Amino acid sequence: MTTGSDHAAARLGVFDDGRVSRVAVDDGTPLAVEEVPAAGKPALTVVGVHGFALSRRSWHFQRQALTGLTDPAVRQVYYDHRGHGESAPAEESACTIEQLAADLHSVIRTVALDEPLVLMGHSMGGMVLMELAQQAPELFAGQVCGVGLLATAAGEVGSQGLPKSLLSRRNPITRGVGELAGWQPGLVEFVRAAGGQLTRTAVRHLAFGKHDVPSEVVTFMQEMLGVSSMKQLASFADTFGTHNRYAALAGLKHVHTLVVGGDADRITPYSHTERIAAELPDASLLRLPGAGHMLQLERPDEVNEHVLDLVRACAGGTRERTRKRRSRWWRR
Repeated sequence: MTTGSDHAAARLGVFDDGRVSRVAVDDGTPLAVEEVPAAGKPALTVVGVHGFALSRRSWHFQRQALTGLTDPAVRQVYYDHRGHGESAPAEESACTIEQLAADLHSVIRTVALDEPLVLMGHSMGGMVLMELAQQAPELFAGQVCGVGLLATAAGEVGSQGLPKSLLSRRNPITRGVGELAGWQPGLVEFVRAAGGQLTRTAVRHLAFGKHDVPSEVVTFMQEMLGVSSMKQLASFADTFGTHNRYAALAGLKHVHTLVVGGDADRITPYSHTERIAAELPDASLLRLPGAGHMLQLERPDEVNEHVLDLVRACAGGTRERTRKRRSRWWRR
């Protein structure tokens, strides 16, 4: 039997249709930003905001689904956070969700000024979107018409899946990079994977859920984890421990919102997805049975179906026109 994941593995490859540039954000740090042109006059721009220890490549299958789309035509922007992927290293003091949200705002102002936007955030990327809604509410009252929150949390990251006491660099266990092996399973395991300290089997268990995942997808995941510096990633530990942005969710009340979670997620358990959806009663909620943290790689066809619905719901351009399409949304 051929599964959606099998089809996804067959589609893995290297894109050659994007333009990569360096965008200097407010403090001068250069970020790697990739722009993918639309197949026609774009109705809007989709911006992908990746998760902790990953890179813009994590949106591979969503990019594939959106490229060539004509109804509506969509321009795409993907970038690497500071300290991640091909972007510049980050000073320890700048390894915060607040700084990453300011970086995203700079990217938007530089490459997508005044364009209607759909923002997709996975894991830490979703947290960045919440913080941006807090920092720049005017964006979400006007320019941003849709938000996708995938496998993320609005707070209490240390309450499930990862002991909060282990999220601080002040904890003696986490003071030295050489002692990272003592950390518990969870977000910090991505740091170990980036240092090559986790086996392929461990990475598969950490990132994905209960179902079979093609070996090509696991390899793809390992390659991403192997790019960012383990020392750099360890500097982001404190920002997860202080993450509490439930109040910021109110800033999404003006936009179409898609909330997606896998009920076998070992990093941000599905209860976080349910809590976000409870705070956003008009959002579309998608539960992926058996899916893990990297659900956009593990279950791309289902994720893409709902991302495309989100894009189409926003494609009317004006808030009044897109509101009329809310009847197409549903909760699962």
